[in-house]
Amino acid sequence: MMRLSRRQIAILAIALGTIILLTVLIAPSGSEQQSASTYSRAPDGYGAWYAYMQEKGNPVKRWQQPADALFQPDSEAANDSPNGKIARPKKPITFLRIDKDIELSADSEAWVKQGNVLVLVGAIADAFVTQAPFTSDVASPSGIVRIATSRRYRQSSKSAPLLQDSFGTVVWQKTLGKGRLISVITTYLAANAYQDFRANYELLAKLVTEPGYPIWVDEYLHGYKDSSTDAKDGTASEEDLLSYLSKTPLSLLAVQAIAFLLLLIWGQNRRLGLPEQVEAPTVNNSEAYIQALAGVLHKAGGSEFVLETLGKAEQLNIQKALGLGTSPLPVDDLIAAWSQHGQPADPLQTLLRTAARHRRVSETELSQWLETMNAVRSQLPRMTDRELKMRN
Repeated sequence: MMRLSRRQIAILAIALGTIILLTVLIAPSGSEQQSASTYSRAPDGYGAWYAYMQEKGNPVKRWQQPADALFQPDSEAANDSPNGKIARPKKPITFLRIDKDIELSADSEAWVKQGNVLVLVGAIADAFVTQAPFTSDVASPSGIVRIATSRRYRQSSKSAPLLQDSFGTVVWQKTLGKGRLISVITTYLAANAYQDFRANYELLAKLVTEPGYPIWVDEYLHGYKDSSTDAKDGTASEEDLLSYLSKTPLSLLAVQAIAFLLLLIWGQNRRLGLPEQVEAPTVNNSEAYIQALAGVLHKAGGSEFVLETLGKAEQLNIQKALGLGTSPLPVDDLIAAWSQHGQPADPLQTLLRTAARHRRVSETELSQWLETMNAVRSQLPRMTDRELKMRN
């Protein structure tokens, strides 16, 4: 195994630390603005719910202009477009806005009173923390709805609950003038992470489709702009290759490469040591064959084959030690010869008769039989030494 000197270890540690530090400082951080967007496929996105609505025949249109252009038709945001006017949907509509801690503004309230429906998903302005678990299941007509918040809304006489449990209200609505305001306390009611909870998707679908108006979802809130808004903001709708590359984190890779090159130069571009040749392991064919055969016998449960084979080999080994030749003798004769040399007959009798039964035994019995064989074998050296002295 190649060993590194302290100098080489220090160089590698500095290089690794530099790369990690540059990655943390320069790497672009993910923006939370796109969270809950219908374009997002992340767990907190709403791409799956948008596809669900399309499949159900309830298309959802995406609003990619400032909200003021919808809530205030005569505002500056509505009149700064190149043609002097931003196309707005015909009234009334259902406008869905999904964000963390989203609130009802004065302009949006006036817009609702004109007869529109505003659905705010993530409205916690009037909510309070309860003893409810952060993740709880709430029963609804569509099934079990998974809620990921311990906050609940304190019910008032001006609002009507649409989904609630023993801790408080989760979804509620208010009548404002000719329109309605529907509020949901959790931002992730129908996020991609809840695709296994169809009741969540069905609940949000019911909230936006029940009024019977065209459905629009606010995507400008998540950073998406249409061509007219891009032109008004002075940004190009299409980017060339150089503009795209300038926004990618290629600078991070360049800085890392330069830092690593400088470290190599500082370390005099030395190798980390001479390459060592890896020797191919020698294969013992006999051992490999024995291991393969043992694996097959173990899987097949062939303990009787093991007993018969080892028993015959051990019997010949004992006969040779007793000077009785290599021709197999009857078991009784061998036990008698063994006893004449002052050895206990029980271990040998157990060893030979168990092997001669030709029946399958358990792993425990086989282990005990092998221990008996080792006990008998341990008596052979001392017995043969004694016999040699008697013969001399």
